[in-house]
Formats: sequence, C-alpha cells, structure tokens
Amino acid sequence: MKIQSRATPRVLSGMRPTGALHLGHYHGALKNWVRLQSTHDCFFFVADWHALSTQHERRDDLEKNVYDMVVDWLAAGIDPEQATLFIQSRMPEHAELFTLLAMSTPTAWLERTPSYKAQTEADREPATFGFLGYPLLQAADILIYKAGFVPVGEDQAAHVEVTREVARRFNRIYGAGQPILPEPQELLTETSRLPGLDGRKMSKSYGNGIAMRDTPEATAEKIRTMPTDPQRVRRSDAGDPARCPVWPLHQLYTDEATRLQLDEGCRTAGIGCLDCKQPLIEAIQREQAPWRERADEYLNNPKQVHWIVEVGTERARAVARKTLREVRSAMGLNY
Repeated sequence: MKIQSRATPRVLSGMRPTGALHLGHYHGALKNWVRLQSTHDCFFFVADWHALSTQHERRDDLEKNVYDMVVDWLAAGIDPEQATLFIQSRMPEHAELFTLLAMSTPTAWLERTPSYKAQTEADREPATFGFLGYPLLQAADILIYKAGFVPVGEDQAAHVEVTREVARRFNRIYGAGQPILPEPQELLTETSRLPGLDGRKMSKSYGNGIAMRDTPEATAEKIRTMPTDPQRVRRSDAGDPARCPVWPLHQLYTDEATRLQLDEGCRTAGIGCLDCKQPLIEAIQREQAPWRERADEYLNNPKQVHWIVEVGTERARAVARKTLREVRSAMGLNY
C-alpha cells in the first residue's frame, strides 16, 4: 500500500451500506473520491453503524450490502494502493472516542440537528439514542483520523460544523493550550441533483435509479420508459427540453453539439422522444462498461475484496489508536 507523507492533506468520507450503487452515488461522491485519492491521504469507510441508527431492525442483508458497495467503489476506480478502505464497525476505537467526546458535548447540540428535530416532530417511532448521537459518532469518525477535510455538498456543511464545535470544546477543556483534535474543514463538492427515472432525485428509496452495474439492456429499457415533456402528447407536438425529466441527464452525459441538435429537434417536433433518448442510452452504457468489467474481477474473487478491507482496517486502526492515546492522556486516563 502506498504510504502518504503526513504533509499530504488527509480526507475522510464514508457511505452507509445500501448495496450496489447507482449513478447518483457515482456523480455525487465517488467521482470526487477518485479524483481526491491522487492528491490527498484518503480514508473511505463503510458507515454501517450509521446505517443501524435509522434501520436497526434490517440486518439480514447488511453484510451483502457492505461488500456490494465496496465492489462498486473499486469498480469506479478507488485504488486501495492510494486510499485506505475500511468498515466502521470493525473499528471499536470509533466507539471509544464517541464515548469520550460524549462526556463534554452538550445534549442540546445534538437535539438541534435538523434530522433529529424532523424525526421527533413527525408522527413516527420515537427516535433512538443512536439516532440522537449520530452527529457525535460522525464527529468521532472524522476526528479520530485528524482529517483536515471532509468532502460534502453545501447542504451537508452543517455536519462538519458540529464536528468543529465538538473539537473546539474538547481542546478548550482538555488541551492545555494545545489543540489535541484539529478542526476539519468542509471540502465543498459539486453534487448536482441527479434525476431518477421519475424525475425525482435518484434514490434507492424511490426505486428510480440506474445502477452502476446495470446491463446494457436494463439501462436501455429504464431510460426508454422515462417520462418526457408532459405537454408533448403526440409525435407531431413540439416540445420543450426544460420541461423534460430526461434533459438534466443529457446535460451531464451528452456533448454540447448533440444537445443543440436534440433541442432543435424537440422544439420543432423533428425527432421523437425515443430518438432523443438514444444518445443518452449510449453515453451511459459507455460509462458503465468499464465498471462492470472491473467489478466482475472482484466478484469472481471475493477473498480479494475481503483482504483489501482487512488491510485498510489495520492501517486505519494504527492511526486511530495513536489519536486515542493522545485523547486518553489529555483526559487523565493514561493509567
């Protein structure tokens, strides 16, 4: 495994294990991870404890979902020689730091997070302690590696601010003038809202996704059945790409010259909706082809995937234990 200089900025990011990933995951996060791994000391982890904070009863598919997701990371181009890949629940050090940080973190900081407030205001099952504490566990995930940057979209920047507040308070109480836990910064990323097959945000919960490893036939079928401009009822009706749920995907996948031709054809009824969808189908299929090829290599050798995670977990543990020793010493627990 490539050894990064400590002068190299460290990045920490994770994903909840939901199984095989879709195009929204790739363009919202994975594409950025692939770029960062060559310039930063990257730690990417499977956030399986975080998954249990909202789905604590759904455990039957958890292991499969974990490794299906890791395979998609590798298929997308994450290189275990450049980045450290590990599983959160294999790292009890995270739980220990979470416990130690809890001793100095006001409960009100956790109760004011938007997700917790929404949960308690809704008419649902009462929120669990794990759900209340997830922002603090997230802070422990970041701070235990002394990550300098956390890649997030603008809508998630508040989560990193909570981590900074936790670190700031810990340093003030226990640091004796020295920052034990450095305050991370958000690394804002372009996370465009990738539309799903029904025009809403692509999401597994909506069942409207195109999987990274969908077959060419499945991809073609899904896109062909996507709704288009609702005011274009007949083939001879002129349309407007701005009203079409397919058009945002064209803006991501097809070149400007193609879009200009499609725009004109739609507005003049010179082409039908299936004609418009064909270049998009071909562009997505080209992107998916190398992902499926790389994924097949790992799916045919699952021990290799487990070994990659094992090596990454041990490397992460070495870093985490060093931070814990410093934290325990600062809190007077080095006896």
